[in-house]
Amino acid sequence: MAQAQPKATIMDEAAMGRALTRIAHEIVEHNEGKTDFALVGIIRRGEVIANLLADEIEKINGVRPTLGTLDISFYRDDVTRRVAPVLQGSNIQFDMDGADVVLVDDVLYTGRTIRAALDALMDYGRPHTVQLAVMVDRGHRELPIRADYVGKNVPSSHEEDVRVCIEPDDDHTAVEIWDVQAEKAAKQDGGAE
Repeated sequence: MAQAQPKATIMDEAAMGRALTRIAHEIVEHNEGKTDFALVGIIRRGEVIANLLADEIEKINGVRPTLGTLDISFYRDDVTRRVAPVLQGSNIQFDMDGADVVLVDDVLYTGRTIRAALDALMDYGRPHTVQLAVMVDRGHRELPIRADYVGKNVPSSHEEDVRVCIEPDDDHTAVEIWDVQAEKAAKQDGGAE
């Protein structure tokens, strides 16, 4: 059975750790040393990255930022195309009105996930500011959205899939590029045996 493999690994665990440390410093600097901002991770991998950023920010500031999680399942513009979205449930335990929020996700691609996340945030209140931190920005925007903090810019084609693998959700930590067509072919070959 043919098993699909990534086309390339563009960040290993150490590189991702360095990127998180840099992003944490940029967040602290941009917020002028304030400690009363919140990190809100988009469920799944954005939540893990937000927790890792909170650890790094706590090392810098001595104060752990407030954390929240955001489930955008029913805010997506493709929700009607999904057979059954998996609901995780948002967890926002702070007053969103007037808050400074750093929204955290793994990959910024078309901008549609972030648009959905902004809609979801507004249902919790009206934040003072919303900043965006992502591990990877791969371009190909369909909406006018940009990240304030980026771990790595990864130019990629539409035929490629950029994946952030991160423990504990995955069995390893890395940023990988996958060839979508090669992966489909490997799955078909595996199903034919």
